[in-house]
Amino acid sequence: MNEKRINYKPNMPNADADSRFLRFLGVLIIVVCVASLSFAGGRIFEQRTEYPYLSNFENFSREDFDSSLFWDVWNILEREYVDEEAIDREAMFYGAIKGMVSSLDDPATIFLNAEESETFRKQTEGKHFEGIGAELGYRDGVVIIISPLEGSPAKAAGVQPGAVILKVDGEEVKRTETVFDVVKRIRGEKGTEVVLELMQGSRMEIEEITIVRDEITIPSMSLEETDVDGIYRIKVGRFTEASLAVWNGVWNNTVQEFLETGSDKLILDLRGNPGGFFDAGIHAAEEFLQKGTLVAKQEDRQGNTQKYEVSREGELLDVDVVVLVNEGSASSSEILAGALQKANRARVIGVETYGKGTAQRMVDLYDGSTLHITIVKWLLPDGTWINPENVIIPDIEVELTQEDFEEGLDPQLEKALEVLGK
Repeated sequence: MNEKRINYKPNMPNADADSRFLRFLGVLIIVVCVASLSFAGGRIFEQRTEYPYLSNFENFSREDFDSSLFWDVWNILEREYVDEEAIDREAMFYGAIKGMVSSLDDPATIFLNAEESETFRKQTEGKHFEGIGAELGYRDGVVIIISPLEGSPAKAAGVQPGAVILKVDGEEVKRTETVFDVVKRIRGEKGTEVVLELMQGSRMEIEEITIVRDEITIPSMSLEETDVDGIYRIKVGRFTEASLAVWNGVWNNTVQEFLETGSDKLILDLRGNPGGFFDAGIHAAEEFLQKGTLVAKQEDRQGNTQKYEVSREGELLDVDVVVLVNEGSASSSEILAGALQKANRARVIGVETYGKGTAQRMVDLYDGSTLHITIVKWLLPDGTWINPENVIIPDIEVELTQEDFEEGLDPQLEKALEVLGK
């Protein structure tokens, strides 16, 4: 490729450049209202507030950066790019914001324009949606299936936790694409097909899987008796419901159902659970731990730490419990599993978890767009920050291979039954 080098001089005074850049940032920062997370009594709640215009631009100096460079590049593109019809100011504007946000190299901190934000809201409202039923995320810079949801078309088709998505309907997934970009490509109406090329399994083999989209109903949890008499399993599929209060109510009812069986042996199955409400994980942990026990911590950007200790008398203090985890266990799942493991309250069985120990705030911007920004870290009782380098490592490691899946075997569950049966 031949490239002509041009020494381009700013065509505007520096003061004017700063003024235009200030207006550019002002558009981003002006907020009609913010759904912020506040911490009180160990619980998270929503608070609406307003943000003023950016007023401390003087904190930035030319020693930090020369803002005229941004407008120089903008003007060069507008005046000289070979395909004038391809110049889309709105796309350039939002692309610049997305680039600024992505420079943090945090896959959980993202900017969505108004259309994307509306789609996001529709996807996250309620229990029902149409698609393949899989939670997506990042690992080592690529988009992966964190976990196929229980009873979903994705799971029925053989999609495994940790699968790397290479192609969607024959088109490659680019490294510049966000999780949200890939989700938009995969989702669709009930009855339609999507073809995924995945690299998955213990040998990371490449295979093409055709999945028929369906309406997905996500159960938050269920109680069932296992094949071994007297041993029950609570399968927690997610830590979200219409609200935290609703989730806590479903959990409390499930615990009561278990107590009515008279059993003292329980498998807490967190496999494929992508997380949800932080406080839901705390609420569940309180069921098993003595009052006053440290469950988890949250740390903000200043290093301020909020401790979360057991505040009530649990119903399952005398129950022998084993926890199942896998690559799809993330966020609140890791908080719960880690709390029980660190307190020597439960043995953890399975494979290493996903590693997501952060919480995000969604900021509603003036034009309908949203900024999803990481605001706190989640720490285990010993101060360990849960992240891809610090995951939950099982006490007993047991894999579930593709061959196991195809043959209907579950060696992880079998191991849990063996441990509890002793």
